[in-house]
Amino acid sequence: MRSLSRHALAAATTAARVSSLALASTLVLATVGATTVSAQPRVGSSAPYAPVDTALWKGLNWRLLGPTETGRMTSVAGSTQRPGEYYVGTTGGGVWKTADSGQTWNPTTDAYFGGTIGAIDVFKANPDVVWVGGGETPIRGNVSHGDGVWKSADAGKTWTFMGLAETQYISRVVTHPTNPNIVYVGALGHVFGPNAERGVFRTKDGGSTWQKVLFKNDSTGVADLVMDPTNPNVLYAGFWQAGRKPWLLVSGGAGSGMYKTTDGGDNWTEITRNPGLPSGIWGNIGIAISPAKTSRIWAIIEAESGGVYRSDDAGATWQYANADRSLRQRAWYYMKIFADPKDTNLVYVGNVGGRVSRDGGMTFQNGLGNGDTHYYWIDPNDPKRIAVAGDPGILLTYDGGTTQVRADIPTGQYYHVHLTNASPYDVCGAQQDGGVDCFAVRAAGGGGRGGGRGGGGGGRGAGGRGSAADAPQWSFPPRYGGAGGESGYVTSDPLDPDVTFGGNYSGVLQMRNNRTGVSQRLDPWPLNPMGHDARDAKYRFQWTFPIMNSPYDPKVLYAGGNVLFRSTDLGQSWKIVSPDLTRNDPSTLGASGGPLTKDQTSVEYYATIFAVAESPVTRGLVWSGSDDGLIFISRTVGTSAAMPKWANVTPKDLPAWTRISVVEPSRPSPGTMYFAANRYQMDDFAPYIYRTTDYGVTWKKIVNGIPANEFTRAIREDLVRPGMLYAATERSMYVSYDAGDHWQSLKLNLPPVPVHDIALRDDDIVIATMGRGFYAIEGVTALRQADQVNRTASAYLYKPGTTYQSEGSVTVQYYWLNAATTPVTLELVDAKGGGGAKGVER
Repeated sequence: MRSLSRHALAAATTAARVSSLALASTLVLATVGATTVSAQPRVGSSAPYAPVDTALWKGLNWRLLGPTETGRMTSVAGSTQRPGEYYVGTTGGGVWKTADSGQTWNPTTDAYFGGTIGAIDVFKANPDVVWVGGGETPIRGNVSHGDGVWKSADAGKTWTFMGLAETQYISRVVTHPTNPNIVYVGALGHVFGPNAERGVFRTKDGGSTWQKVLFKNDSTGVADLVMDPTNPNVLYAGFWQAGRKPWLLVSGGAGSGMYKTTDGGDNWTEITRNPGLPSGIWGNIGIAISPAKTSRIWAIIEAESGGVYRSDDAGATWQYANADRSLRQRAWYYMKIFADPKDTNLVYVGNVGGRVSRDGGMTFQNGLGNGDTHYYWIDPNDPKRIAVAGDPGILLTYDGGTTQVRADIPTGQYYHVHLTNASPYDVCGAQQDGGVDCFAVRAAGGGGRGGGRGGGGGGRGAGGRGSAADAPQWSFPPRYGGAGGESGYVTSDPLDPDVTFGGNYSGVLQMRNNRTGVSQRLDPWPLNPMGHDARDAKYRFQWTFPIMNSPYDPKVLYAGGNVLFRSTDLGQSWKIVSPDLTRNDPSTLGASGGPLTKDQTSVEYYATIFAVAESPVTRGLVWSGSDDGLIFISRTVGTSAAMPKWANVTPKDLPAWTRISVVEPSRPSPGTMYFAANRYQMDDFAPYIYRTTDYGVTWKKIVNGIPANEFTRAIREDLVRPGMLYAATERSMYVSYDAGDHWQSLKLNLPPVPVHDIALRDDDIVIATMGRGFYAIEGVTALRQADQVNRTASAYLYKPGTTYQSEGSVTVQYYWLNAATTPVTLELVDAKGGGGAKGVER
């Protein structure tokens, strides 16, 4: 068992002793420690609330844990004047830049904005001017909004907000080739509800003001927008009627179509029904103009008779060039087409892998791609210099694809985080499009796990990670593959951290022993529902269904479908221990959508248990939360052979269709439970966090201090201090010292990124982000005690928490000084008072 090889100081508490005459009479010792807590939550206090001075957190920072796994990217732009310079837009992690042909990459927008990036354009006449539009338009189930339009005038060093925040999802930003003040934005608009801030926008004053020059309706936006490279007054726009609900994906409708302007956007002509184009309703659409012959235009169209269409007279008439269904599978996710700047017959299409045509779009073969391929940027002066954006990130080539460099940067999208019982503990999580990653949080002096990455599902697709050389820049602990696939929860055997259990879509549950290499399928219900409506399944499992350990019996696992499954033998057998704990509304259990293309992969499976947890202080007390907004409690799970009784204790003021994201039973109080929820998929971006102290009889909404537009993903209670809470939102982290009555930012140095989950182990907080991998605050002693500091005193001594040796060093947070010049000496002693090792103050 690997935990035996990492035992150094695993359970030992390091004592800190300050020997300084200057401090001898002024030190105040708090009694907050591993077992004793003096600072109780200030619930319901009538005293005015004052946020904790963050100066008391000095020295606390979020450490990027990695791993070097690049997440999905759907936008990239290069500079023609600077061949080594590229900007890429991540899904969740903001904009990154390389100036050395992809050897190194750095984030450029962390101090200004983050989130998902949909479009980037570099001004051709001056590469210092860069425009960015937020929010990707391949609207998969975990899609996240952007933060409007931003502009840099100094090659990404600084950024200025240029408005259009309510567009949320921007497909294209198109700059005039010579006039820096003229810019066009193609906006899809809100994905989860109707809104008017969508269509084609134009500025003539560099972004100070915007004019909406083309609008169809409040549920149809722009999927593509292209400019004639020889005449900037000519543009083509592809409109797409699309949207999502938690149980539904709509792609296609009467609003979809194609438009053209010849006067820079003052007037537009619809060309949807021009001769040769498909009849009936359209869905997603991509457009390309041949720079070598601008009268030649291609469109790839989602329709009953969809495919690739070509015009040789600037859109007046069209011919049906290619009907291959493989070019338009999962049409809502791809459907973009790109023309070579020199060869009038060379055209690229992205899909599952890359496709290329050398005969003007009549036939396509496998070609340059990047896994699930979304976007090509081709240097207009050198068509062999190409950047390809896809689900594995960015691929660069300077010779048309013969040699390739792949960006390896820590922008992975992780759904959840699990911390094992190894010492130091391992961090595990499932990455979108990448399977399960596990790694030690820090190196151990006595050894640690190594080995290559394995396990998991959720492969990269054709043309994936094995086809290009990585560009090394980051140094993180080696990874190994855990059980499960790209979307699931991960947990581990409490007695053997080498054994992980992980889920994936379609109700898959896998066990993997990293030490032996043995893996096993342990699905609670073995029938694969792929391709079926939700109503066809006897038991429904969400894309990221919960898998949890019991805090009492290391052999007990829970898994949530629409009913709760419980195993007493680590998944070898399962028993149903609840009725349906969802609304089970038939209107939410149909096909994934349409009307043209369905995508039955369980992303849209609804009326499922989304969160479950057993109380850490009362055996058999189990809480569940569903994705359709119900909270249930049982006090008898596993206590007898009979079916446990469950009570619906949903807060009466909780809006319908609220997704219960995380349930967090309190550690000291069995009747107290907190939950974090969200309704962003109902176009409601408000935070939802609730607390009960009486087993769900009454509830209080506790979101004071969290911004009204930062919806919540997770909540956890501190391991030591009751009522101290941590909350994860779509842009940051927050902390509460009074059981959620008041919150304040815990952003520190964290970039603006969606935080999906929180886990606590030892004296650390670890978070999973959807776009920047994992982060940790190691040693939260000062954070935990900061509100108890007497700021009028000259010094304050924190009682040290448990800390662990790592590579021969130990980190201890020990004091706060009002006067920075006071000399301090730190001495480390063992439990008997010996040792006397001097520490280094940092």
